[in-house]
Amino acid sequence: MSKMRLAIVGAGPAGIYAADLLLKADRDFEVEIDLFEQLPAPYGLVRYGVSPDHPRIKGIITALRDVLDSGQIRFFGNVHYGRDITLEDLKRHYNAVIFSTGAIRDAGLDIPGIDAEASYGAADFVSWFDGHPDVPRTWPLEAAEVGVIGNGNVALDISRMLIKHADDLLPTEIPDNVYEGLKANPIQDLHLFGRRGPKYVKFTPLELRELGEVRDVDMIVSERDFDREDAYADEVLGKNKQITVITRIMNKWREEQRAREESGEHASRRLHMHFWSKPVEVVVEDGRVAGLKVERTAPDGEGGVIDTGEFEVIPMQALYRAVGYFGSPVDEIPFDDAKGVIPNAQGRVQDLSGQQIPGVYATGWIKRGPVGLIGHTKSDAMETLECLIEDRGTWWDPENADGEAVTALLHEREVPYTTLDGWHRLDEHELALGAEAGRTRVKVVPRDEMTRVSRGE
Repeated sequence: MSKMRLAIVGAGPAGIYAADLLLKADRDFEVEIDLFEQLPAPYGLVRYGVSPDHPRIKGIITALRDVLDSGQIRFFGNVHYGRDITLEDLKRHYNAVIFSTGAIRDAGLDIPGIDAEASYGAADFVSWFDGHPDVPRTWPLEAAEVGVIGNGNVALDISRMLIKHADDLLPTEIPDNVYEGLKANPIQDLHLFGRRGPKYVKFTPLELRELGEVRDVDMIVSERDFDREDAYADEVLGKNKQITVITRIMNKWREEQRAREESGEHASRRLHMHFWSKPVEVVVEDGRVAGLKVERTAPDGEGGVIDTGEFEVIPMQALYRAVGYFGSPVDEIPFDDAKGVIPNAQGRVQDLSGQQIPGVYATGWIKRGPVGLIGHTKSDAMETLECLIEDRGTWWDPENADGEAVTALLHEREVPYTTLDGWHRLDEHELALGAEAGRTRVKVVPRDEMTRVSRGE
C-alpha cells in the first residue's frame, strides 16, 4: 500500500477535523499527518476566540483533544509558516498541504471617525481577554459609556465581558492580567447597535439568554423598536423557532423593565439594546470617541432596511465593532483581498487566473470566509478532503518523505517548537495554577513562558 504525507498549517478546529476525517476516510493508501501551528498550543479560536465564561466550549476541546491524542498525528507548535518553515520545505517533505489558518482580523467598517482613539475591533479585544500570547497584556478600560456595533454572537460575547463584574469571572480560566483589567473597568452603560429589527438578529438564543442573566445589569430595550409593521419578519422570520425563542426572551426583558420603572429598583450597570439603528459616523472630540451618530431605519418589506433620515447621537467614550472576522494572507499562496480568503474551488487552491495549484488545499474560514459553526467546519473539511483524495495523481513528489527529516530541519534552524507531549505539560501546568487559586484553570499568557513549560525547560 502506498503512503501519503500531508502537512496541515493551522491547528484550530478546521485543521484538526481535516486530519481526523482523512484518517477515517475510505482510502487505499496509508497517511502520515503533521500539524503545524504558529502558537505554542493547539485549538485556535476555541482557545483564543471564545469568551472564558462559556464552559460548553470544553466539550469541543475534549473532542479535538481526542483526535490529537489518537497517536496518528504529529503536532508542531510555535512554528511560524513562512518563516520557520516554507512552501518549498513542505514540497520537499510532503505530498500536499492543507491551509486552515482561519480568520483572526477584524472586518472593517467604513464610516467617518472609525479610526479615532478608543475605537476598537472585537477580535483584538477577544484576543486580549482570552490571553493570546501575541497581544499587549493591558487593555484601556476607561469608559463609563461604551458602544458595541453588531448583532451576532461575537457582539454578545464582548458585551457580556465588558458589562460583567470581574469577580463573576473568577470561576473561569480568565488570565490574571485580564481579571485585574476588568476589575478596574468603570463601565456603567453599554449600548448595543443593530441596523435591523429584533427578529433579524444573528444571536443564538442561548447566548442572548446568558447576557440577560448577568448579575447586577439591567437589560433595557426601547418599545419603539418593537412597534414597526414588518410583514417579512412576521411571515418569514416568525416561523423560525430560534427567533420565536429570542422574541420570548426580549418580551421578558420588556416586562422586567416595566416592573423596574414601577418599583424604582435598578442595577449598577445597564445594557441598552438599540435596533433599527444604522451607525453613520463616530463623533470625535480631541481625537477620541465621544459618541456614535446613528440613523433610524425601517423595514423594506423584503428583509432589508431603508433609511428614514432620522438621526440621533448616543454619547460614549469607547466603541467596539463586531461586524465580522477577516482572513490574513498566507506566505507564497494567492489571496483574495476583497473577501479575505485563499481563492479556491471546493478547497482546491487556485491562482489568480483560476487555475488549480497542485498539492495546495484550504479548509475552514480561510477557505469559505468567517461564517458557520463547528458543524459547517466538519462538512467543509470533508469537501476539501474528497478533492484531495480525488487529485491523487497530481500530488507533489517529495524528495525526502522521511518524517524525521522535518524534525531535523526544525532543529537545524533552532526553532523552539512544541509537541503534543509539550501541550499536555502546559495543560497540566495551567490546571495546577488553577487548583492553587481555587479555580478551574489559570491560562499562561506569555509566549516564552508557554514555550518553556511545554518544552520542560
